[in-house]
Amino acid sequence: MRVIMGAVLTGCREPAAYARAGGAAKREGTHMTPPRRMVIATSNPHKLAQFRTLFAGLPYVLLGPEEAGVNIEVAETGTTYAENAILKATAYADAAGMLAVADDSGLEIDALGGEPGVYSARWAGEQVTYPERFRMLLSRLADIADERRTARYRCVIAIAAPTPRGSLGLADGTLEGRIARAPRGTGGFGYDPIFLVPTLGQTFGEIPLDVKLRISHRARAAAHAREVLARLAEDARDGEP
Repeated sequence: MRVIMGAVLTGCREPAAYARAGGAAKREGTHMTPPRRMVIATSNPHKLAQFRTLFAGLPYVLLGPEEAGVNIEVAETGTTYAENAILKATAYADAAGMLAVADDSGLEIDALGGEPGVYSARWAGEQVTYPERFRMLLSRLADIADERRTARYRCVIAIAAPTPRGSLGLADGTLEGRIARAPRGTGGFGYDPIFLVPTLGQTFGEIPLDVKLRISHRARAAAHAREVLARLAEDARDGEP
């Protein structure tokens, strides 16, 4: 099964409480399908924590790369978010021998022709710090009026199984906003301090985490991914591969 969805996907993560419940049911002689293990293809601890929250309650045990015994680097050679997400998800699925979820995301600034876009994580050079990237971007936007500083965060999530099944589904989500005049806030990561959500009057560096986990581009993509993962879990219970 390969599913492509837009806007918001639902991902699967299995909390420790679910695992404990499964163990208790087994001891009591009741029947319960054990949760499936799934690796999250990221070495970013902030992103891993977000995925654990966004996929909470699904019948999966979510593992970080270290927990899954995976130590690989995947070259993001794709020219789209979907291509890079699939590259990472399939590589991690094969390396771990289990389902894998990966995402690729970026910041698109309309006045800059969509830059930094799919190259956001390495824009201006992988060794360049984010504060320096802020300075460079804000310098290029210095003469741009507020109403023309429109931008969006975009995220695509890929779900994959080990070869030969490969990619099983894609989900994407976007959040519209503007580029602030100066960095604000210390929360979040990446370009968050300069990404302004006009309806809230705050940057993503200022917005509380609980709000961010409801409205972010990653949250919207994860909502759709949850639907795919739930169906995969249901298929497994019905005996489908």
